[in-house]
Amino acid sequence: MRALCTAFLLVAAASALVGCRPGGPIHIASVQLGRALNTDNSVGAHTTQFKPNDTFYLAVLTEEPGASTLTVQWRLNGQVVSETSKDVSYMRPAATEFHLQNSGGFPAGQYRVDVLVDGRLAESREFRVVDS
Repeated sequence: MRALCTAFLLVAAASALVGCRPGGPIHIASVQLGRALNTDNSVGAHTTQFKPNDTFYLAVLTEEPGASTLTVQWRLNGQVVSETSKDVSYMRPAATEFHLQNSGGFPAGQYRVDVLVDGRLAESREFRVVDS
């Protein structure tokens, strides 16, 4: 009887631990683009028009538990100019920050940033860089 109780407790404890992990992939609630970040990694100054010396900030907001690899591809005229990936795992709402800066300034033109979840395109945002 004692062995049966011990086995039951071990199974219950293992089940509780599994219940504490995110169960599936990240689901994006929204994507924010702008010039500055808030302390919680959300974007504080939203825009789709930048100056050449601006830093581009992107926040991927999630509202449910999940774990995934988030990849951001920054594009100019359709060509990838930078790509960054982050492995994330969240149990509650969160903001994952990505940014792109260029000490020499960005050329004017049409840009797009693609957000991939586990290698699949999930969101895109278009923006412009205009000469000052």
